[in-house]
Amino acid sequence: MALFGFFSKDKKESLDKGLEKTKTSFLDQLSKAVVGKSKVDEEVLDELETVLVHADVGIGTTVKIIERIEKRVARDKYVGTSDLDRILREEIMELMEENKGGIAADFTLPDTGGQPYVIMVVGVNGVGKTTTIGKLASQFHKAGKKVVLGAGDTFRAAAVDQLKIWGDRVGIPVVDHGMNTDPASVAYDAVKKGVEMGADVVIIDTAGRLHTKVGLMNELTKIKRVMQKVIDAAPHEVLLVLDGSTGQNAVIQAREFTKATEVTALAVTKLDGTAKGGVIIGISDEFKIPVKYIGVGERVEDLQVFDKREFVDSLFSKNK
Repeated sequence: MALFGFFSKDKKESLDKGLEKTKTSFLDQLSKAVVGKSKVDEEVLDELETVLVHADVGIGTTVKIIERIEKRVARDKYVGTSDLDRILREEIMELMEENKGGIAADFTLPDTGGQPYVIMVVGVNGVGKTTTIGKLASQFHKAGKKVVLGAGDTFRAAAVDQLKIWGDRVGIPVVDHGMNTDPASVAYDAVKKGVEMGADVVIIDTAGRLHTKVGLMNELTKIKRVMQKVIDAAPHEVLLVLDGSTGQNAVIQAREFTKATEVTALAVTKLDGTAKGGVIIGISDEFKIPVKYIGVGERVEDLQVFDKREFVDSLFSKNK
């Protein structure tokens, strides 16, 4: 029990530290929005709208949150500005609760009837895709899972090399065919190896290109098709990695990728280097795809399973 508590505390501290820039900016602006005001009125709501947009929550989601608060103000007749933090927190939480995901406590895997759970990872170059795969593999390995990696981003020598370094560091096999080879072939061999060695999870990297939607769609469809020759249901998960520090650019990338392929889970990285962490609220609301992992620092442990309640609590907690 004490051990579990230690890891919970460590995770919370890591999350609080990683969101420090976001919440400092957010809470400072929130405080300024209510200076000299005793009740929530139209002027305060206009200020609040600006605060949410600056936090990269997104226009659509911001409008929803403001409308919810307006309804509460209309219903309760009088809402003091001292209650605004609590009300805003409750409305953001309620909005995020409406969307699935963000409830897993650790690095667990669904039951796949004795076959490896196959994760295909997608995302543009520079978002931290390969690093996220390495950290994810490390976390699964630490949780006692057998892991196989597939170096399917064959258009970048650095991506293949980086994945091999992670494999060596963690002590897990990496299937690679080198650079400028067929990524579908890499995926097929990785899944096949996973089955042969009784792996729990196979994680496949893919090329981080968005030159044309059609090209990307065709490539990802081909990778899926060849994996299904080994495991019918593969991939069980398509994980899109987004760079949280790019704010609304991450939303644009999510729109492009969700048009090109079925995305079933999201990982939002680099939240520690930005004041734009509010983008998670907007992404969660717009795409109705569960945010499964967040990156809040450089350490392996800083890739966390996303817990929306912990996230909202941290966002509104004052820095010590």
